[in-house]
Amino acid sequence: MLDYVHTYHRLEQALSSIEKSATFLDTLSGILEAIVSGPGADLGITGARLYRPDPAREGFVLVATAGPSGKAKPGFRIPASYEPIRRALTDGFVLMERDDPGFDPRLERELGVERFAAIAVFDQQPHVVAFSLTPEIDPERAVYLLGTLRHVINLKLAQGHLLQDLAEAQRIQLSLLPQRMPDFFGFDIAARSAPAEEVGGDLYDFVRLGEQVLGVAVGDSCGHGLPAALMARDVITGLRVALDLHYRISRGIEKVNRVVSRSTLASRFISLLYVEFEPTGNVVYCNAGHPPGLLLRGNRLFRLRTGGPVLGPVPQARYERGFERFPPGSALLLYTDGITEARSPRGQPLGTGRLERLFRELAHLQAREIVDRVFAEVEAHAPGPRQDDQTVVVVRRPS
Repeated sequence: MLDYVHTYHRLEQALSSIEKSATFLDTLSGILEAIVSGPGADLGITGARLYRPDPAREGFVLVATAGPSGKAKPGFRIPASYEPIRRALTDGFVLMERDDPGFDPRLERELGVERFAAIAVFDQQPHVVAFSLTPEIDPERAVYLLGTLRHVINLKLAQGHLLQDLAEAQRIQLSLLPQRMPDFFGFDIAARSAPAEEVGGDLYDFVRLGEQVLGVAVGDSCGHGLPAALMARDVITGLRVALDLHYRISRGIEKVNRVVSRSTLASRFISLLYVEFEPTGNVVYCNAGHPPGLLLRGNRLFRLRTGGPVLGPVPQARYERGFERFPPGSALLLYTDGITEARSPRGQPLGTGRLERLFRELAHLQAREIVDRVFAEVEAHAPGPRQDDQTVVVVRRPS
């Protein structure tokens, strides 16, 4: 299966040097060229085409191409009634092959295409972007790839419009982060989040569910900056509504996933790890595509993996609960991938292995000391400006 988050980061990196142009079409053309000439070949993309609406002719006209495009040149027209166009505008995306109903071999022959995916991209009017796909890519992988492309393109286009709201987003984000650590049956808890920009897409939260249950959440919106921060805000709000004593946590995460999927924000997916503690030492958790939490019990290290996919791309996704024990002397480290993917000046990531070894060495310390030492290790390994948001939460149950 396609690694959704890794694919997103590859595409985001390819687009990082694309500056917003004077026109929407120029910006979008540059994005398509960067995808096809960059990671496209490895992802199964051989070409891309951009169509703008032509209301006078009740159709769409080809305005830019990247990679092979058959005989078709800019100015090539497609009727608005063509099934792939209609479905892209109605559903937001479409995946088509030669044998699918509605596929027009004559028209697609002009474009040199036998298999393609198309997405709708909106400015003041809907535009359509089509990607030629290799025969080797399987349908499930193609659907995940299509969702990634849709999000990363919309995110890039939205950055210029959203940055003017930066100060307000920062105020909202700070108001949603916990102002102090919770008091829960002597548990030792500490957390810290450091954004790569003025606002970040990482989140952490503590949710009290009655007197006997404490929920701890850590999440990471894909990307960083304002769009990711707004997505984090929505998830925080959704968690506080969905996760109460009347819901199993897996059902609560499913509710949040549906909310994220319906969001109109450009970056519409987020990884999340949610853990519930009871004073007896019982732990129930659900991991939605997030780096696994590290639970140290005695000399054994357990990784909290059970759950499901990242929130957003698959609205009907199902999630499983995981169970662990958290007796006195145990410690739990939750983090976002900005910690393990922090790169040295030579380009080497810190890595999960080094983080796990560090956690074993530090687990006897107070939670606040562990958080501070982890950040110090990251900053020593990767000095200079952060390339991604970084968050660490530590929960200890003293002996």
